[in-house]
Amino acid sequence: MYQQMIFVNLPVTDLDASKTFFTTLGYSINAQFSNDEAASVVISDTIVAMLLTKPFYATFTDKEIADASKTSEVLICLSAESREKVDELVDRAVAAGGTDTGRTQDHGFMYGRAFDDLDGHTWEITWMDPTAVQD
Repeated sequence: MYQQMIFVNLPVTDLDASKTFFTTLGYSINAQFSNDEAASVVISDTIVAMLLTKPFYATFTDKEIADASKTSEVLICLSAESREKVDELVDRAVAAGGTDTGRTQDHGFMYGRAFDDLDGHTWEITWMDPTAVQD
């Protein structure tokens, strides 16, 4: 069966610092689709974050590029396999220079936290009890 992929394109100020940040979180860089203007961050087999320098990002849009440290342009939510993995990833992000948003959601069957990356893009990490979503 065909697995649809998502490529999230994000403008970044310092490409090298952003690459270091995301590799510190445990993700890899696909060198085949990376250069001095872009980095392809492999999050999973079907999720890729394309980190683009702001000048390169601007070639894809006629719109003003949002300053994610001041305005919210997107909330990216990734699943985690457990509550502990949620905490691990957010804590690693903060240790690598990200910012804990201070938003913890604990509904018992669902648990999540969020961090802002180096450019202010918000990443929510969420675990949901699989028994809560069974058919």
